[in-house]
Amino acid sequence: MPGRKEIKNVIGTELYSIQIYEPLFFINFDPNQEFEKWATVEVTDFDSVPDGMQTFILIRGLYAVFLYHGAASATTPTFQYILGTWLPNSGYILDDRPHFEVIGEKYKNEDPNSEEELWIPIK
Repeated sequence: MPGRKEIKNVIGTELYSIQIYEPLFFINFDPNQEFEKWATVEVTDFDSVPDGMQTFILIRGLYAVFLYHGAASATTPTFQYILGTWLPNSGYILDDRPHFEVIGEKYKNEDPNSEEELWIPIK
């Protein structure tokens, strides 16, 4: 976050928390298993990338989008419901693409009134 002001070509005010999981991550779920995490913003182009930062291109595809209300640290039951109940009964399957959260103006971290969007890749 301290370097965020160095990014000159930002679109909007949203932040994106992106997770990249190995293909079998959720089959043999282990909460201690490592995954790749990115903190990103949307930009118009990659012409001016600040030192120490990297670019990330989010691949298009179908996503199930859920609005989450509550503290950031309390999302586990919501993700368990999405992946363990909603997804198996939806007619979709999990796609092997990044998962992400859109963190906008209503995000307040640990506040119980905080809001964020949860984007789950499906096919």
